[in-house]
Amino acid sequence: MSDAENPAAAAPARRPTIRARIERIHDHAADTRSLWLRTIAHGMPRFAPGMFISIAIPLAEGARVRPYSIASSPEDGEPFEICFNRVPHGAGVAWLFARGVGDTIEFTGPFGAFTLDRTPEAETIFVAEGTGVAPIRPMARRALSDAGGPPIHLLYAADRADHLLYRDEFERLARTHPRFRFEPKIIAADALWAEVSGEVQARWLDADAKRNRNFYLCGVGKGVLDLRDRLRAGGYERRAVRYEQW
Repeated sequence: MSDAENPAAAAPARRPTIRARIERIHDHAADTRSLWLRTIAHGMPRFAPGMFISIAIPLAEGARVRPYSIASSPEDGEPFEICFNRVPHGAGVAWLFARGVGDTIEFTGPFGAFTLDRTPEAETIFVAEGTGVAPIRPMARRALSDAGGPPIHLLYAADRADHLLYRDEFERLARTHPRFRFEPKIIAADALWAEVSGEVQARWLDADAKRNRNFYLCGVGKGVLDLRDRLRAGGYERRAVRYEQW
């Protein structure tokens, strides 16, 4: 899933289980939902922008654990937000969609190595697809937390308009921070990563010889890995290209 290289590997073997109550629900689209969770006893442990929690999901065939990125910022406190979408034959996410306000869930974490915990010193490009913007949203906020700094870009693609999440917020950030460029794109699902990769190639590989930028990539499928490899093969250091593949 990421340079960790996946959440299971990144998570310590034993962490205390935390119970949380669903305090609010928002449907971004018919198949995309946010839950706001408030911990009941322990309190939410400190986390960095980009981290995820692992939710215990009881199913008939046995309990499963699924990772969900934290879409809110550490500074927001509680309740904190997770965002997810329906996937075909996804029993775990179907269970989560069936929860209502007042229901409780159990989770461990937060975990993860796909993080940005301080304002960057170099130009930074975030590339997200659909719900892949969830961990990047608090990262972008953190990147813009200082008045000055290098340019910050968010290249954000989805297959339809209602899958471009938090669009109003990003547009507001772009108006408030001249160094932040927000570029939403609606692209057919079967062409999405090819088009996004072509855009990245033209602007940050072919256009100049600078290789001191940082990239954070997040989305579903092989396109994330292909873009990661393209950037690294083009001269960017391994550590400069961070990614999370779902």
